[in-house]
Amino acid sequence: MTNRIRILHVETGRNLYGGALQVLYLLQGLRDARGTENILVCPRGSGIAPVASDAARVREIPVKGDLDLGFLLRLIRILRGEKPDIIHLHSRRGADVLGGITARITGTKCVLTRRVDNPEAAPWVRIKYRLYDRIIAISDGISRVLSSEGVPPGKMTVVHSAVDAARFSGPADRDWFRKEFGLPANALACGTAAQFIPRKGHADLLAAIPGILIGAPAARFLFFGKGPLETALRQKTEALGIREKVLFAGFRDDMERILPCLDLLIHPAHMEGLGVSLLQAAAAGVPIVGTKVGGIPEAVADGANGILVEPGDPEALSRAAVRILSEEGLAKKMGLEGRRLAAERFSIDAMVRGNLGVYREMMKEEEGGREKGERKPGSQ
Repeated sequence: MTNRIRILHVETGRNLYGGALQVLYLLQGLRDARGTENILVCPRGSGIAPVASDAARVREIPVKGDLDLGFLLRLIRILRGEKPDIIHLHSRRGADVLGGITARITGTKCVLTRRVDNPEAAPWVRIKYRLYDRIIAISDGISRVLSSEGVPPGKMTVVHSAVDAARFSGPADRDWFRKEFGLPANALACGTAAQFIPRKGHADLLAAIPGILIGAPAARFLFFGKGPLETALRQKTEALGIREKVLFAGFRDDMERILPCLDLLIHPAHMEGLGVSLLQAAAAGVPIVGTKVGGIPEAVADGANGILVEPGDPEALSRAAVRILSEEGLAKKMGLEGRRLAAERFSIDAMVRGNLGVYREMMKEEEGGREKGERKPGSQ
């Protein structure tokens, strides 16, 4: 095995949050760890391109979605020119299937990072996951879903997403926070941070708010994010008579300043791969109410740094939120435990080491195959 592994990363997200932010952490960690050479393929004008240039050679190309055959041809040309040892596919949009096909055509070892726990049809799974030599799941929950759909467990490795704990552990500037969002001095700030899509469970939280206000009248609710359900959710606040208690705060790029000022983060998702906002809240020392789905129990230890309830149960959400908001000692204890959990289980260093370990295993398998005279997948 050569001392230096050449890796071509494909990240098609246009904004620098979620998966794209994880890719940035990985590239920066690989740069500092040495032993790899990294190339990043990303969409033109994406948020990751300018900030990743000191950690990888960046190739910006047009990306138009899952059926963009032009992307397939452009990626083939890049792989034939760069000749990487491994192609690492980090996102679904336009990257997973087309990227896997590209790897097969060029005979390049391929690893896919799976960040969501959405179920896929078993016949499709059997076809799709043959494209990849290895699969990295960001949580045990995702690994279980893939196993149940027929992906061989030996093909998968769990490497948890990471949080930059130092970035989110700063002091809370509550005077700025209250002024920024127009909150009264005695407000108990409850936040949720997720796309406004059905599986994130925002409707359950809205249904829970009247009950929370009975037990914690000072509670105010900040919805961070954007998405197709925003209009419907706003209309529901009117129907429930809670419009004055809920603020739709949009997408923010300063969550490291906002999160330490929250009294509680509520994440009522019906499905969730892991939940980066949960890791960020834990690092900020914020107690969490979440649901018992996907990878959430890995980020929220029930009774330790938060409380977990069944999905789709607004009454349980209300009870859990009121308990934390009304017991100051409990909230403080959970906040401290969250900081510990974020630092120990979800560090950037651990995430980088996990990915690097997969690359090294793939290269050992490659060398073993060459010694036996085996061809690389897709080779002629």
